[in-house]
Amino acid sequence: MSDTAGEVIPFWTLTTRDTDVPAVLNDDTMTPARLEGLRSALAAFADAPIATLEAHSLDGSVDRSSGLALSAASPLAQQLSSLVSRTPKVVTDGGETLYRMVVPAKAAAQMSAGALTPMAAKAAGSGGVHSALMNGSKIAAHASFVPVSAGKAAAAGAAAGSAGTAGLAATGAAALTVAAPLVLMAVAVAASAHADQKRQRAIENITALLEKLHAEKLADEQHELQGCKSAISKATSIVLDQGRLGVSLGLDSAVNVIDTAVVRADARIIKWEEALKSLDEGRVELNKLVQEIPTIDDPSGEFYVHVQLARTAIEMKRRTLVLQAVEHAQEDEDNPFERFVQTLQNEEREIDELANRLRTVLLRLSTLHLDRSHGTRDFMFSSGSVDKLLDTSRRLQGLGALVDSPDARADVTIDIVQEKDGSVFVLPPVAS
Repeated sequence: MSDTAGEVIPFWTLTTRDTDVPAVLNDDTMTPARLEGLRSALAAFADAPIATLEAHSLDGSVDRSSGLALSAASPLAQQLSSLVSRTPKVVTDGGETLYRMVVPAKAAAQMSAGALTPMAAKAAGSGGVHSALMNGSKIAAHASFVPVSAGKAAAAGAAAGSAGTAGLAATGAAALTVAAPLVLMAVAVAASAHADQKRQRAIENITALLEKLHAEKLADEQHELQGCKSAISKATSIVLDQGRLGVSLGLDSAVNVIDTAVVRADARIIKWEEALKSLDEGRVELNKLVQEIPTIDDPSGEFYVHVQLARTAIEMKRRTLVLQAVEHAQEDEDNPFERFVQTLQNEEREIDELANRLRTVLLRLSTLHLDRSHGTRDFMFSSGSVDKLLDTSRRLQGLGALVDSPDARADVTIDIVQEKDGSVFVLPPVAS
């Protein structure tokens, strides 16, 4: 994507219910810096979650290694099309468009921290395009960001048919579009894509470890979890298309497998927590650590497979919770966003606690200062022992890289690519 000089980039302000906002919008064009300031002002003074949605022309390739695709008939694609149906053309006829939804930090903090944990990303200046999406291109700083006028937004609302889908709730120049279903669907798809991406990475790590370990029972655990992917993917598509889940999907059995994996993860984390309690503060002898946590000194040992299995179980559980939250929200269409948030918060409390405990264990291990044994017979220390001590230290430090530590105050950006045929492709959320 390359926004050329002088290109007009329309943007909308989206809210999930009728609300009063300060008169901070006008008909003048905006720079990326002013748009960022606008988001902060709206988030600070409005009494409902407010996001912005930008429309950019797209002429570059999209990295499809992550993200979720939905058909043109899906509610997300329909909501998006309805909202922009009366917007002046900003893309070449028959081309693709990148829609970028930015949820301010204040609003993002109201959502489930687990389901919408942003991906770590390289810092991109205002208006920058995320490296996960494009091949080095970026939005030109001199591109003009223009707020969609109240009249155009009202026309889009009329085309949609009701205020509950994409109506207008603002006066004057501050065109504030009520688009709760659009925000709900964007957040839900992005959260599901993020969880699936983390699951895939963990599965890849498990596969690499098991190739060396030859542990049949652990391989069975991996295969059982991997076998749930199909049922969850189909259920995700059905729920996000506002369909009803049936027993033929096999989702019930998949959820049972995932719940069992979560129980196993909990039991293993308890053992690691107890082991860490028995270790002294300061330097820890390597042989003492291995006694407490077997195979931790082996790069292809069971410990590292157990860590990846726990991460996989947590992310797959998160994805099923998103499914359940969306399904519940769709049953209360008058107020879907708030119901969605409440459902996520209620159902994710336990899985968030488990994820935090795993995070604590990994961080504690990553900060250990390993030492050689100081027994009466350990006055000689071979070069091989030195190498093992150093290798294990580096490996433990690497566990810290598995820990997500997003800035809770960061804005959350969701990129939605609308294809030529009207279908959409949603990338995982990014902290910006």
